[in-house]
Amino acid sequence: MLTDTHAHLDFPEFRDDVPAILARAAEAGVTRVLTIGTGIESSRRAVALAEKWPQVRAVAGVHPNHVPDEQPGFLPVLREIAQHPRVVAIGETGLDHFRLAKDDTASRIAQAAAFRMQLGLAVELGKPVIIHERAAWDDTLAILHEYTGRVRAVFHCFGKSPDHAREVLALGHLVSFTGIVTFKNAPDAQASAASVPLDSFMIETDCPFLAPVPHRGQRCEPAFVRHTAEHIAKLRGISLEELAAATQATTGRFFSL
Repeated sequence: MLTDTHAHLDFPEFRDDVPAILARAAEAGVTRVLTIGTGIESSRRAVALAEKWPQVRAVAGVHPNHVPDEQPGFLPVLREIAQHPRVVAIGETGLDHFRLAKDDTASRIAQAAAFRMQLGLAVELGKPVIIHERAAWDDTLAILHEYTGRVRAVFHCFGKSPDHAREVLALGHLVSFTGIVTFKNAPDAQASAASVPLDSFMIETDCPFLAPVPHRGQRCEPAFVRHTAEHIAKLRGISLEELAAATQATTGRFFSL
């Protein structure tokens, strides 16, 4: 059994065929799917999906790239959503400086403020956090340091080196791997997936993005997390069954499933 710990089932790409998607996931041995909010309305849709489908759980949060789309006072609304019993974590939140101009100080400040608010909400509600980080490694870790011992996080879509992974694990957090580990041009992700402790990572699709080989370039969906699991098991020299058992246990502990 496997869990896709990071999907976006509320996205338009899935609007017409969620039942078929979940059926294919079950056929592939994917028994649980976490659908992740990227803003207030996205989080509401995630909760609605989790209410409808027993194998789905929701995560509520505001993605750093969507901070400009939300009202500055979004926190009370997010708090209300996040208290729903089907919401298992806060996120995805974090920092993304990839498309920001170097002198765009205002956007960096806004992202950091939203990140801190959501970390504080996670502490308040006793929920873990899903971290999005892109081109903002040092700044992300610096903010997380402020919450050491008060919150536990997973760096989703992890594609950095084993040294970066060790930094995350040393803080008591986890990493999660997508189909990127199946790409020929992803040696850092593969090295990390092969070397981190077996109980320190989870697996995900980030669908509809990042479909693994042999589906690269197609719309990704939760069933494809099996390909990622198979590839990581091969990298580590273990069976799919061993990897599945370990990631299921880690996922269950982290999200209190």
